[in-house]
Amino acid sequence: MPFSADRAEVFGLKALSWLAANDELMPVFLGASGASISDLRDRVGDPAFLGAVLDFLLMDDAWVMAFCDSEGVAYPTLMEARAALPGGEQVHWT
Repeated sequence: MPFSADRAEVFGLKALSWLAANDELMPVFLGASGASISDLRDRVGDPAFLGAVLDFLLMDDAWVMAFCDSEGVAYPTLMEARAALPGGEQVHWT
């Protein structure tokens, strides 16, 4: 079933919560994104920011697997949710 924007945002919030609880990975995200803890609070409702969270997790198969395993979802689910958020559209160059 394709993701609606609302469902993708909820999935992004779950990813952000999982990331925030990960003491090793959270500082990596903050460093890579340039975001601060304050930014997380301020942008938690921003679909584009949630897309960036999913983009970050998609950078490493181990992160995808750990998050999806914790949520009990198939690994492609992360990419499907990402596609439903701003910036996740598939680009066609032809």
